[in-house]
Amino acid sequence: MASGRVTESTIHNAVLNNLQRSIQKGQKIQEQLSSGKQINRPSDSPTGTVTAMQLRGDVRIAQQYSRNAGDAMGWLNTIDSTLTSASTLVNRARDLTLQGLSSGSNDAQSNSALAAEIDQIKTSLIGYANTQYLGRPVFGGTTTGEVAYDGNGTFVGDAGQTTRTVGQNSKVRVDTNGTEAFGTGDTQLFSVLQEIADGIRSGDSAALNTSLGKLDTAGDVMKNSLSDVGARYNRIDQMKQSAQDRLLSVTSQLSDVEDVDLPKTIMDMQLQQSAYQAALAAAAKVIQPSLIDFLR
Repeated sequence: MASGRVTESTIHNAVLNNLQRSIQKGQKIQEQLSSGKQINRPSDSPTGTVTAMQLRGDVRIAQQYSRNAGDAMGWLNTIDSTLTSASTLVNRARDLTLQGLSSGSNDAQSNSALAAEIDQIKTSLIGYANTQYLGRPVFGGTTTGEVAYDGNGTFVGDAGQTTRTVGQNSKVRVDTNGTEAFGTGDTQLFSVLQEIADGIRSGDSAALNTSLGKLDTAGDVMKNSLSDVGARYNRIDQMKQSAQDRLLSVTSQLSDVEDVDLPKTIMDMQLQQSAYQAALAAAAKVIQPSLIDFLR
């Protein structure tokens, strides 16, 4: 059986092809070291590329949930601090009302001073009711206006609810409607304060007693609203922590798919360089000078 003839050209081509493959492998490792990624193009790992794309989508979702939760907490923090300050003023108004009921120890000038302070409290509370967060009134529902109440204490917002998505299939309301915080009808806080001021000026104890009961009702409404805000804040805080935990987990998985194992890759690079040097030395022995080299 005849054996195939191996020419110098065949040897040269085989050696060069092997050296070229070695160079390409070294270049790939060098690229991984430079970028820190083991996937720099889809052809590096088609399945890894698909997995990385899915994980990147999960990262963006978790980041958005976390941002939404942060925005929601900003809304609720604003509402909480506003209602806390408003409750202090309501308590002060109640003290003034009790003083107004002590008609035997108050003269007309004292009653006028008490009524004037009630008016100031009403004005301050209307200001609280128009508190804004990022340019929107937090007690105005979804109104596009700048205020939830006009100067007389009349609600000018709407009944819409502002929500934020803080998790998969999880929306949380972040506003508190003015009617829920400051009451409606004859127990609406601002109208009650006006009744109190008028009753103190006129010295009408019976009207003041009635107004005091309405003021207590309005105060209870505000306290209930404040409690609801606290409960929603706690829920959003938990959802934000869940989103951050999810983000940490997905980021770690993405790193496992994309990032190189630096110590291992450095070792691979050193081994590849040694292999290339050995291949060059072997090639120098295999490819011997020919007659043509001497004739040049």
